[in-house]
Amino acid sequence: METKQKKIEEHLKNVGSITSWDAILNYGVTRLSHIIYVLRNKGWIIETNNVTEKDRNGNNSTFAKYELKSIGS
Repeated sequence: METKQKKIEEHLKNVGSITSWDAILNYGVTRLSHIIYVLRNKGWIIETNNVTEKDRNGNNSTFAKYELKSIGS
């Protein structure tokens, strides 16, 4: 069975970036920031960018988008 961390690793390798919403919808991951923390401790270089978009009510909503820069050992 593939772990949620492995699913996020594969997503980052294949897509290059992920948001919390992507993680929830696609993999049932609700603690993406923890997985990113673990990957960074393994040497992965992951950049965090704040993205602002309108929500369904027209209000600004800011969230993190994690972008893979390089994979460590």
